[in-house]
Amino acid sequence: MPDERSRLGKFFTSLGPGLITGAADDDPSGISTYSVTGAAFGYSALWTALFSFPLMASVQLMCARLGMVTGRGLAGVIRGHYPRWVLWGACALLIIANVFNIGADLGGMADAMHMVTGINTFIWTPLFAIAIVLALFYSSYRTMARVFKWLTLVLFAYVIAAFLARPDWGEVLRNTVVPHITWSRSYLAVLVGILGTTISPYLFFWQASQEVEEERALGRRTIGARKGATDEEIRSSRRDVVLGMFFSNFVMYFIILTTAATLHAHGKTDISTAQDAAQALLPLAGRGAYLLFTLGLVGTGMLGVPVLAGSCAYAIAEAFGWGSSLNRPPHLARRFYTVLAVAMVLGLGLDFVGLNAVKMLFASAVLNGVLAPPLIVLVVLLTSNPEVMGNRTSGLVMRSLGWITAAVMAIAAVGMFFA
Repeated sequence: MPDERSRLGKFFTSLGPGLITGAADDDPSGISTYSVTGAAFGYSALWTALFSFPLMASVQLMCARLGMVTGRGLAGVIRGHYPRWVLWGACALLIIANVFNIGADLGGMADAMHMVTGINTFIWTPLFAIAIVLALFYSSYRTMARVFKWLTLVLFAYVIAAFLARPDWGEVLRNTVVPHITWSRSYLAVLVGILGTTISPYLFFWQASQEVEEERALGRRTIGARKGATDEEIRSSRRDVVLGMFFSNFVMYFIILTTAATLHAHGKTDISTAQDAAQALLPLAGRGAYLLFTLGLVGTGMLGVPVLAGSCAYAIAEAFGWGSSLNRPPHLARRFYTVLAVAMVLGLGLDFVGLNAVKMLFASAVLNGVLAPPLIVLVVLLTSNPEVMGNRTSGLVMRSLGWITAAVMAIAAVGMFFA
């Protein structure tokens, strides 16, 4: 028994950037998108959880390997191998998507808090933004993640609520394994949103940068010291990333299932408020459903928003060659933290233009889905290039999944506009 506990402890100790990335992937935008999907289309969208898993895992695995082998983040690698217009084009796509996503997530968190406290969202939104910036300035993301990752466990309430709602399990299984696609603008927008919130541009930059941070934590301060990766490091990273992506899609599956079995099954097909989305948890928590929903949304927001702002800062810092990171104090990385703060302020500004929080959360997922394909193409090209990766280039299966991911997301986005 002690040996088993020791092995289990070592296993969880080995989990790092991949697990955190997977948890951050289920941010308020993701929760809202999955809730909208289940309410609008019922069980017919369950297949997307299985379908998107190998696609998102392959892209994140390539990003993780890129950071480990090159010793640099994604923007830093692009800077070294492509013209400046490609570098700044990639950064622009990231910043546009992230700023909108930050605004949406802050608005979603504030909307949920307004639901349980009655205090206006225009008070909660800046409070959350200030709290996150201060925490990042005077603490660290790792410390925040240790605290708030426990709140994300509230999302497992959807698993229990799904069983309590007594769905038609035969229909659930059928829709899980048999794809169902309706060629309509609304369905394709939901598909783009699902792919965009699971395969998001900010996760590409974050994953690679966090692998570099892991190397720095081991004392490998220079690019030369970080270059290359052992077989064991590659295996450990693969285990970490795959488990993180599985966690993300497991939660996604049950949010869609729960909202389908509760909201859609009872004619509630249009979610427009946080209260609407929280009603999916009524079979489990009754009047406490709103509080449970709020805890989950705030927990994922406190994990996700720093990743969004941080990935902006990493990308700009790597593009300029500043060499800064979240593990350095603000006075030693002023430009890095300035970019982070500006991204937060721009995102915060979007919350004061009167947009509906739920619609904004869903729109941010769709925007991510539209902007992701060009960045995925860059990731595939870089990780397939021996000049970049040496003998650690992506294999045929990984490359194929990467190209399929970019193609599927591009086709869905184009179809959404022309359906």
